[in-house]
Amino acid sequence: RFGNMGTGGSRSVRTSWDPVRKAGAAARVMLLTAASEKWKVPVGECRTEKGIITHAKTGETFTFGEVAAHAATLGVPSDIPLKPRDKRHIIGHSVPRKDTPDKVNGVAEFGLDVRLEGMLFASVERSPILEGKVKSFDDSAALAIPGVRQVVEIETGVAVVADHSWAALEGRRALRVEWDEGPRATLDTASITKRFADADPAPAPVMRQDGDTEAALAAAARTVAAVYELPYLSHSPMETMNCTARITGDRCEVWAPIQSVTWGAGVAAQSAGVPRENVTLQPTYAGGGFGRRLMVDYVAETVQIAKATGKPIQMFMTREDNTRFGRYRPASRHTFSAALDGNGKPTAWDLHLACPSISAQLNPTGYDEGRDEGAVDGAATLPYEIPNVRVKYSMVNTAVPTCWLRSVYNTQHGLANECFLDEIARAGEQDPVQLRLDLLPEGSRLRGTLLRAQKEWNWPRRLKPGFGQGLASHSCFGSHVTTMATVSVDAEGWPVVHEVLTVVDCGPVVHPDGMVSQMEGVTAFALSHLLYEEITVEKGRVQQSNFDDYPILRLKEMPEVRVVAIDSEEEIGGIGEPGYPPLGPAVLNALYDATGLRIRKLPLRGNLKI
Repeated sequence: RFGNMGTGGSRSVRTSWDPVRKAGAAARVMLLTAASEKWKVPVGECRTEKGIITHAKTGETFTFGEVAAHAATLGVPSDIPLKPRDKRHIIGHSVPRKDTPDKVNGVAEFGLDVRLEGMLFASVERSPILEGKVKSFDDSAALAIPGVRQVVEIETGVAVVADHSWAALEGRRALRVEWDEGPRATLDTASITKRFADADPAPAPVMRQDGDTEAALAAAARTVAAVYELPYLSHSPMETMNCTARITGDRCEVWAPIQSVTWGAGVAAQSAGVPRENVTLQPTYAGGGFGRRLMVDYVAETVQIAKATGKPIQMFMTREDNTRFGRYRPASRHTFSAALDGNGKPTAWDLHLACPSISAQLNPTGYDEGRDEGAVDGAATLPYEIPNVRVKYSMVNTAVPTCWLRSVYNTQHGLANECFLDEIARAGEQDPVQLRLDLLPEGSRLRGTLLRAQKEWNWPRRLKPGFGQGLASHSCFGSHVTTMATVSVDAEGWPVVHEVLTVVDCGPVVHPDGMVSQMEGVTAFALSHLLYEEITVEKGRVQQSNFDDYPILRLKEMPEVRVVAIDSEEEIGGIGEPGYPPLGPAVLNALYDATGLRIRKLPLRGNLKI
């Protein structure tokens, strides 16, 4: 009835905005009509407020529930006028979240909290080498561990099944597996980086072409060039991947913290060997997702174990599993050239992108021509009015498994584009804000966020020596954001982000407090990636495992964040992701302002030299 059920792409509010309001308006009319028929009065004499229908003349009331059965027998009206902005009592107002008390007192059920009668726990030993396979295994020592019930081989490795999670882990430690390392045993980050660098732009598909960039570059008063390199990233949600499954006869039940219910149910049916209509998938609360839980590999593993054992199974990943056997944000290389005229304004913008395609990795036969529009999202949609623009894309796929991460390819393009535009501004002796204003169309919503940020920030501020300020603007998922930041460098040469201003235009703001929470949270998420996070490969193995070698942002490093919304009746956009792309470049541009150092390779840890 509901079609494809899932959450991702900042879709939840913007795709529900019209359908849910129209459904609510229709239901309201049906309830009013039902009440008027019971009272035998004109429907115009009835009004609703807070779940109560009142007859204006007599003061009599019905609750919605008292007339709901009768209302359900009426025809569903169409083209009901929706409430104007000044009549909304819920939309646009912050109300307490219903789930907060349960999360505070521990009642909320996350995936790892699921318990079924007779349930066993499973931990999977997977190949440490990308695309490696089980050659053989010895489970005698594992089966000798108290509490271990069974050891079974599945598609991705060997699962140890036990009475409790500790026994499953101990049994897995005792397991002896010989791996067929396959063709990826020599793969490393250096070779992947070289493949990106060696990608030939000449045959690369052109994803956008405005004017003649080559002629403009040849005739330029000045040119600017730069290369930006971004690493693979782990999602690293606080709750690791897990799933619970039970197969009874020809029925399969699944409980999972999941973002893609429809896909997960389909994979469960395939893994269990039952009809799709015989699968029930119950999503639980999830301790973070960020795109990782759109992939359903952990559902397939769990159902395979449940089928092999005939028992209800909860499969859980450790933190090390979650990091080493993840699905990662792709690495990328951005090679830019720009032409400037005699006034320091850009007349040409040329980008050659080299990176893997998430979509092609999932569906290799669907991208034979090397074109993936998704991979250039945020690059081919460059919003600035530059007369000559060319974007080319070299699809360089590797054995490193990828999937969508919060803001997807906008994470790369927002950062690289906005840092390079700052380089153009500096080279042309232009104010970075004014240059963007000159290049953005009059009346554009992104321009509106920039003007508002300029006013709120009082750009350019007078800062203390050693401090710098920077900005970036980006549009994605239907929303438009400008971010400004102040940065200094501490005594050890490490950047300190002091203040972040985020101005967002997402159209109507449905829940102001929720919107602010999303922007604050994505600030921490993006800043952590910028400073610390990187997945590397050596001898076909992911090198990082836990937060000791894959560090994340510390509480003391969180800057003060101020969020300003341009609340309007323009087309509604998403909010979970659009704050990510401009955060990183705003910080890097501020770091340049403070130090004169231009960082083009991330993360800063390991690549920052002051």
